[in-house]
Amino acid sequence: MAKFEKIDLGLKEAYEELFMTDKGREEFRAPKVMDIEISKIDDFENHPFNVKDDEEMTKLMESIAQHGVLSPVVVRPKTYGDDGFPERYEMISGHRRMFACKKLGLEKIPAISRELSKEEAIITMADSNMYRENILPSEKARAYKMKLDALNIQGKRTDLTSTPLVQKLWSVDKIGVSNNESREQVRRYVRLNYLIPELLQMVDENKIAFRPAVELSCLTDKEQYNLLEIMEVEDCTPSLTQSQKFKELSRNGELTAEKLSEIMSQPKANQKEKISFSADELRQYFPKSYTDNDIKEKVIGLAAQYKARLDRNRDAR
Repeated sequence: MAKFEKIDLGLKEAYEELFMTDKGREEFRAPKVMDIEISKIDDFENHPFNVKDDEEMTKLMESIAQHGVLSPVVVRPKTYGDDGFPERYEMISGHRRMFACKKLGLEKIPAISRELSKEEAIITMADSNMYRENILPSEKARAYKMKLDALNIQGKRTDLTSTPLVQKLWSVDKIGVSNNESREQVRRYVRLNYLIPELLQMVDENKIAFRPAVELSCLTDKEQYNLLEIMEVEDCTPSLTQSQKFKELSRNGELTAEKLSEIMSQPKANQKEKISFSADELRQYFPKSYTDNDIKEKVIGLAAQYKARLDRNRDAR
């Protein structure tokens, strides 16, 4: 049988692909796993997820040392050489695996290279990391913001109407659906990017609750730093009600350091001390005929008499 000579038809597809079956063409186009030198892979620019050398990393290193990298990382070509082949790559998904391989002294890592635009790379990077456990609020906030910006650059529609703190963006809806969260919750996470670093860290450390933090993100940087100073002096954090009051005053240009201090000094509803006694502790001091309500009223009455006496003594000085 005569052997066909390969002819350059000037087509984008490879000559061989023109004569393949559908199954063969699918296999031909499928992403190929290849070993890439780790030294040629750069971290994703402004990668929002932290890579920690912790207990989980130790377990990952142990797994890679024993079984190798079971799931290839995903990269995209960053620069090309004169020969048309990539010289450097950018990591899209797999920063923790690459970190573990570096610590183990490995020179190469199995990877899939994809031709992605910057916006496509951001979206892929954000989505591929959201499955991780123990994602910090700051990480999710940065990832959502990067993905939102990327979707908007791609020309996604935005609405002009808005709900409190939550702008009605088509892109926000899409992010919410892909991450099983409401549009409002996505928008709240994006708002966290407007917190000063010190307050955002306190959110990560569970020192400030999520919802109050969202309200505080509406304050100016100066107002946030004033609040931080008061929090450090008073050793306390604002409640949701207090944070909402701060936002309202800030919006009206009335949130001074004095106002911050005044509101922070007010006791929170859940921090008011409660004094309680068991019925047996008090009943021994009252007639047996007294009901619990009788005892309560008598105690309050005695306390009022005691206060009145203190007031008289103070006035007499």
